[in-house]
Amino acid sequence: MGAAEEISEAKSPRGHELSATGVTVAYEGVDVLHDASVTPRPPGDVRTSGGAGMGLWGKALDAAGISDPRLREDYTHQRKLVAGYRRSSYLAARLLLPPPLLPHLIAATAFMHRTDTLLDSGPAEERAGAFTEWVKEVRDGLAGGGSEHAAVRPLLHTVSAHPGLRDRAEDFLDAAPLELEFTGFATEADYQRYVDAYALPAFMLIAGLIAGEDTAAGYREACRVYIDGSQRLDFVNDLSEDLADGRLNLVRETLDAHGVTRVDLENARDTAGTRSLLAHLLGQARQSLSTSRSLVGLAPPEGRPLFRAMIEIERLTATAAAAKGPGVLRAPARPPLSTTARVLLRERRRARHPR
Repeated sequence: MGAAEEISEAKSPRGHELSATGVTVAYEGVDVLHDASVTPRPPGDVRTSGGAGMGLWGKALDAAGISDPRLREDYTHQRKLVAGYRRSSYLAARLLLPPPLLPHLIAATAFMHRTDTLLDSGPAEERAGAFTEWVKEVRDGLAGGGSEHAAVRPLLHTVSAHPGLRDRAEDFLDAAPLELEFTGFATEADYQRYVDAYALPAFMLIAGLIAGEDTAAGYREACRVYIDGSQRLDFVNDLSEDLADGRLNLVRETLDAHGVTRVDLENARDTAGTRSLLAHLLGQARQSLSTSRSLVGLAPPEGRPLFRAMIEIERLTATAAAAKGPGVLRAPARPPLSTTARVLLRERRRARHPR
């Protein structure tokens, strides 16, 4: 994602500002993407209270009870990775979640992303070895309660604060080898099994943290509807990038039904078949995302603004992809920054008075 596609926050006395070159969203006059808490402190400096030089991230670490300097540095490094991976999603969480929960959500997201990256990057035999080493690091840490691995320590601390994450992390690691064995989806049933076996356990790392230890009846099922729509949207919108990596995530029987081949997609051919295929898949994604709005009411009040924003931004992305049509075979679609900013600002107001 390039700079022109990011939502950034900046100091502004006006609360928010839409400019001709991009969108700046100011939150209480603080630059939350470049706050002072990102700067490493001198050895021995264990300040944990807000004050001069302390930004919102440092205050979130304080609120979460994370006082150990090395652990704060670990969480801060993961925050940078997550923000760089998907800036708008990070900003949504930063603006809309209660500060005590934010570092823990960062830790869960970083764990999921690192696992997924190890599964997807490099030759198959190297991926398998790297994944095996990573699983051992994580499970040894979960068993012993400690680790010398900087990417594992935040996860362990978050598990100590939110014990329900332990089982969800184990479920995700159990499911992850499915990615190593991935060769595509022959049928819609294959895709649905993938959602159940891998995509849903991955999403529950995040959704479970937001729900807390006592989830409402139907919560997991609503999460499943959401991730079905979100995953299907990603597979369409990321076609150009996935194909460049040699991976096709669309169901082959669906391609056949529309008379589309992999070569058509790789060459970004604008045909009646590709147009009908993309419209069909995006329609499915939009339907699932619309149905998943029930998730908002099942979440605790403090999680509802984030879920509303997530669903709405995904729907905006689906609309942008539909408008782009076969252009998504060359590059992903993005919703207008001003529209995304308005969603975040609206939900920020709601987050101040959760209900």
